[in-house]
Amino acid sequence: MSKSGRAYLAIDLGAETGRAFVGKLQGGRIDLREIRRFPNQPVEYGGVPHWDVPRLWNDVRSALRAVEEPELAGIGVDAWGVDYALLGEGGELLQNPRHYRDHRNVTAMNDVLRIVSREEIYRSTGIQFMPINTLNQLFAASRDTPRLLAAADRLLMIPDLFHYWMTGNTVCEFTAATTTQLIDARTRNWAADLMQRLGLPPGLAGPIAEPGSVVGQLQNGLSRASLNGTPVITPASHDTASAVSAVTARDDTAFLSSGTWSLVGIELEAPIISEYALRLNFTNEGGISGTTRFLKNVMGLWMLQGCRRSFAASGRDYSYADMIEAAGQAPPFRHLVDPDDVSFLNPDDMLVAIDRFCLKCDQPTPDDPGSYTRTVLESLALKYRLVIRNLEALVGRPIVQIRIIGGGSRNHLLNQFTADATGRRVLAGPVEAAVLGNIGVQMMATGTAASLAGAREVIQHSFRTEVFEPSGAGAWDGAADRFQQYCEFTYA
Repeated sequence: MSKSGRAYLAIDLGAETGRAFVGKLQGGRIDLREIRRFPNQPVEYGGVPHWDVPRLWNDVRSALRAVEEPELAGIGVDAWGVDYALLGEGGELLQNPRHYRDHRNVTAMNDVLRIVSREEIYRSTGIQFMPINTLNQLFAASRDTPRLLAAADRLLMIPDLFHYWMTGNTVCEFTAATTTQLIDARTRNWAADLMQRLGLPPGLAGPIAEPGSVVGQLQNGLSRASLNGTPVITPASHDTASAVSAVTARDDTAFLSSGTWSLVGIELEAPIISEYALRLNFTNEGGISGTTRFLKNVMGLWMLQGCRRSFAASGRDYSYADMIEAAGQAPPFRHLVDPDDVSFLNPDDMLVAIDRFCLKCDQPTPDDPGSYTRTVLESLALKYRLVIRNLEALVGRPIVQIRIIGGGSRNHLLNQFTADATGRRVLAGPVEAAVLGNIGVQMMATGTAASLAGAREVIQHSFRTEVFEPSGAGAWDGAADRFQQYCEFTYA
C-alpha cells in the first residue's frame, strides 16, 4: 500500500457514544468514513454506576469486522480519562469499571487530602483537583473493596484495556495516564512515592507508553483474516489529547474541546506548576510529542444532556436542535449558574438542580425548555470567559482566538455565545477532532506524516472551520459581573 493510499482505523469511545472511522489519505487529504456508531450506556447495580465494557468490546469487534479495506496501516483507540480497569492474574477483567460519577469519590478526595496536602500532590503531578480523578477512585477502592484491589495484577486505563484485548499486551498510554493524578509531571512516570503514602500498590499500573507506540499486532479471530497482524498503535489515547493533536492551539490560540466536558486550555512545551496555578486549579495533562496540555476542566454539555433526560422523564421528548432553537428565543441573562458547582456533577434531576442553584442565589427559576437551555449555554460561555482570562494570567500572554473542537463545535448558538462572552474570535471545527487526532498520530507512527506539524497540516486541509466574531460586549460584561458572584472559588 502506498503512503498516499494508507488507511487507518480510529475508534473513539465517548461518555455517550462510541464511533469507529476509517481514514484514508488521498491526494494530501484525509477521506473519513464512519463505519460504526453505538451507544455507551452505563449500567447500575448495587447502587453503583459502572461502564459496560464487555458490551463496548462487542461493539468494537463488530467495527473491526465491518472494515472493508483489504488492509490497514494501523488501529488505535482513544477514550475518556480517569476511569480504570483491573485485570486479574490470568488477565481477566475483575469487575466492570466504576463510573467516575460514583458518589464515593467526593468523600475519598477529602480523605486523601487529610493524608497528603494539596500542595504536595500538585507539586508532584500538576493535576487539577476533582473528585473524579483516578487517585481518589483508587483510594476509595482500597478503603471499600480492599480484597478486589489485592486480587488485581494490572491496572489499565479504558483505552489501554481495548488495546490489551486486541493484542494481549498491557501498557498505559501517557496522555490517558496523566488524568489519574498519579503521574509525576517532571519524570513522566508513575508517582510511586505518592502511591505508597496513600497505601496504593505502586506496581499495579502498567508500563508507560508514549503516543505513537506500537502496542502489538491485532490478534487472529477479531476481524477478517487479511487484517490479522495489523499494528495496534497508541494514539494520544485520552480523547481530549487526541482532539488537541488534530489542531494547532498554542501561542495566541486556546483550544476548547466541547463535549460532555469542556476543556479549555493551550498547548505548552512544559508544565506550569506554581502556587497561582494551584490556586486557580489548572491542570497539566500529557500532550503529543512531549507537550503539555495546560487546561481547566469545566462541566460542559453534561448539563444539557441532563436537562434533556429530565424533560424526557416527564414525557417531553425534545431533540437537542429543539432545545437550542428554543434557547435562541428565550430572554437573555435571566438565570445564571456556576457549571462547576458540585450539585451538577450527578444530580437525580438536572432541572431541579438548576432550580435550587437559582433559588440559592435569589434568582427566578427557568420555566420552559428554552430558558433552561439558555441558562446552561450562557453560563458555560461566561465560565469560558473566566477561564480564558485566568489562562492569560498564567501563561503571561493574550489569547486572541479560541479553537472549539469536538461534537460541541456544532452548537452554533454556544459558539456565538462563547465569542460574545470572551470577546475573542471563535474558530469551530473539526467536529471529529478526536478521531482525526487519533489518525494523525497513527500516520506519524507509520511514517505517513513526518511530524506533528505535518499531520496537523493534512487535517487542516481536509476539513473546514467556521468563524464566529464577537459582538454585544456590553451586555455580556454586565452579566459577567453578576455571574462571578455566583461562582464559588473553592479550588479543590
